[in-house]
Amino acid sequence: MAAEREKMYECEVKRRRVKEGGGYEPFWKVKSVATALTDSDTEFRCKDCFGAVKLLGRNGKVTTVPYVEHKLTADSEFCVSGLLFKKATDGRAAKPSEHPVE
Repeated sequence: MAAEREKMYECEVKRRRVKEGGGYEPFWKVKSVATALTDSDTEFRCKDCFGAVKLLGRNGKVTTVPYVEHKLTADSEFCVSGLLFKKATDGRAAKPSEHPVE
């Protein structure tokens, strides 16, 4: 039996927008992973805990849907989207990542 994987199909991607005084400022926008790849986005983070995620399932096969999963186990344990948080039976509370992606 294959191990169960954490699969999140939405994440935040880093974008830029024009500032009022000129120049650009970064901001984070929630997108589906598939759309982010189509838009050629390169910086990703979890939309709930703001922790680092890794991009998987983007090999281009027709039946494969791209997704992200937490890089750090601690993020998965305390993020509402995390597999380990969902499986926990100790009544833990969700919290942001201790190492958020800025």
